[in-house]
Amino acid sequence: MKKPSRLPGGKPQGAREVAMSVLHNVEMLGAYSGLELNQALQASELSRPDAALATELVYGTIQRLNTIDHDLKSRVKGWPNKIEPWVRSLLRMSYYQLRWLTRVPAHAAVDEAVRIAKKRGHAGIGGLVNGVLRGLLREGFAAVLPESMPAAERISLTHSHPQWLVERWISEYGESVTEQMCTANNEPPHASARVNRMRASRDQVVAGLTDAGMEAIASPLAREGIIALKAGNLVHSDWYKQGWITVQDESSMLVAAVASPKPGMRVLDCCAAPGGKTTHLAEIMRNEGKIIANDVHPHKEALIKQQAERLGLTSVETMTGDALELPKRIEPQSCDVVLLDAPCSGFGVIRRKPEIKWNKTAEDIESLSRLQSELLSAVQSLVKPGGVLVYSTCTIASEENESTINRFLSQHPDFTLDANWPEEVLTPIRESGKLPETFAGMLQLLPQMFGSDGFFIARLRKQSQ
Repeated sequence: MKKPSRLPGGKPQGAREVAMSVLHNVEMLGAYSGLELNQALQASELSRPDAALATELVYGTIQRLNTIDHDLKSRVKGWPNKIEPWVRSLLRMSYYQLRWLTRVPAHAAVDEAVRIAKKRGHAGIGGLVNGVLRGLLREGFAAVLPESMPAAERISLTHSHPQWLVERWISEYGESVTEQMCTANNEPPHASARVNRMRASRDQVVAGLTDAGMEAIASPLAREGIIALKAGNLVHSDWYKQGWITVQDESSMLVAAVASPKPGMRVLDCCAAPGGKTTHLAEIMRNEGKIIANDVHPHKEALIKQQAERLGLTSVETMTGDALELPKRIEPQSCDVVLLDAPCSGFGVIRRKPEIKWNKTAEDIESLSRLQSELLSAVQSLVKPGGVLVYSTCTIASEENESTINRFLSQHPDFTLDANWPEEVLTPIRESGKLPETFAGMLQLLPQMFGSDGFFIARLRKQSQ
């Protein structure tokens, strides 16, 4: 079988060609949208407005994929499989732009798409693209879906999520919550960062960003979190370079806070790269004690070390290897806190990585759930009597979350759920009405709750001997 190649026709020029190239490579090569886009933008040297346009075209097109395909199927013979891949990407991107990106004049979008089609292909492809897009402008977009359509199919097409996933969510959360979740997944994520309590206070950083002309507010969810609007990429800011902040989602910040390690403790982060939770643990411990940060990928060890060095944290010790093998490398019952931020399906971060919803399957959820159970069973042996085990994922699949924890508890009766979470974590969740009345020590955050990632966190305690 011939291996798919990158987009033919030379280096992309302009925002739309760059976006088309990224979309092509995400679909045909399985590239990650964020990484592929960053590489393409660096290579293209687009202006800031053009880079913003390319970014919106990429993420918007992937987000709305099956809504777009549903409409184009009735307009383009053989859509989508009989259409050349790069032409698919061009038409999808142009459809998205005409329907949802209304600040760009329609004639400009059509003219540019036809120009790209002729440049990359030939006059016939240019004619196809021109005919399809002008037909859309003339006839309008997809008609209103019939009221008789089943809820899962309607939500799937309205909010562009795979129907199998919508059906799962409806069965678990109900139709209304599922629709809210799908709506939230199509909204752009806001930029957030965690303030390094060893270097500055949150008020200092918010004031500094505000003085620099950026919009910054304190996170209502995470104690050290800030939300930055119109701030650009915070990784390029002086606050980041000087180790005052770490770019991290607000939900993710809660994981180390729930672990609540104390200065002087010995802590293990089993799947640590790129180091966001590891360094947060070290900051909470005021850089006193030891955090062992393990990851299976040797090339990611450097990322953890770089983060710790940038933040001035000397208590972090890195190692590489399969987390299943950690009991062979670390003394049993030697850790006060063990954090397992497990590999997962990632359905809580669709807003940031929209291709996840198209690439993952129900079979992936099942296999990941088995792996997560194996990992928990392996690393629990490293927790001291009376110590804490925290399990987290960035997904909203119950098999990977509540079911995994319940199965673990049935197999390891020396562990119990621990609802004694720090009040700084519980208060904003309780005040927003999102804390279950039956809260026992595990919590599922959904993306529409706080505008942050969907996350699952469970805190377990090992009984004292």
